[in-house]
Amino acid sequence: MEALLTVENLRVTFPTSRGPVDVVRGISFSLGRERLGIVGESGSGKSMTGRSILRLIRPPGVVSADRLTFAGTDLLRQSEKAMRAIRGARISMVMQDPKFSLNPVMTVGEQIAEALVAHQKLARREIRKRVYDMLEAVRISEPERVARLYPHEVSGGMGQRIMIAMMLIPEPDLLIADEPTSALDVSVQAKVLHIIDDLVKRRGMGFIFISHDLNLMSSYCDRILVMNSGLVVEECRAGELRDARHPYTRALIAAVPRIDESRDELPVLDRATWAAP
Repeated sequence: MEALLTVENLRVTFPTSRGPVDVVRGISFSLGRERLGIVGESGSGKSMTGRSILRLIRPPGVVSADRLTFAGTDLLRQSEKAMRAIRGARISMVMQDPKFSLNPVMTVGEQIAEALVAHQKLARREIRKRVYDMLEAVRISEPERVARLYPHEVSGGMGQRIMIAMMLIPEPDLLIADEPTSALDVSVQAKVLHIIDDLVKRRGMGFIFISHDLNLMSSYCDRILVMNSGLVVEECRAGELRDARHPYTRALIAAVPRIDESRDELPVLDRATWAAP
């Protein structure tokens, strides 16, 4: 499979009073037109990895890599103007919570259209049609009515679907979803992830799914990277996650509660034991 994204020795560094600290510590991976999951605890470096691909780490943070290429383009050598042309048009990112990602003073339709207008020159009628079609694609009924609403007038699940519509309307080659269902209840989670999965498969996109939920990863990804303390400690096929061998991955799996739970206490990770070197 030809690589859509290639990452070699990626580091994200922040200065502190005790000296520079690497929050991502030299990770490497490649991605084709497939579904890749990045899983780990909070603070493991998952989100920083996703944001660094889009060059969204701002000073004083520093991103470095031996290689960071997307479809043959060296992302580290691109100017900020060139990156603005790539963000959204070719690589899109769904953030964690629509309440903080959507503009409260713009209607839903205006915000989705803005993502399209920024990268394509289309007639107003065509833009409006594309917005309605995209809302229908993420399974929102009455798209004309919803397009006139403001973010505070929609539910959390609908807000997340609107965010997905914004990111997908420019038809990117790569979608990065950072905890896209963390603010949703379980029933809505499944619906939103099924929509993303269906669109990714139908459009032949690359997909990076960032989460701490092992069960979601095994259901919606092809491959999984397990991160701990800024390092990738294990890589496996999603269907083989339960057979993972690294002690940290095994500890994560053991800490997941089960429907038929019989243990008096859930295991807790001993970070002194499982911490990455």
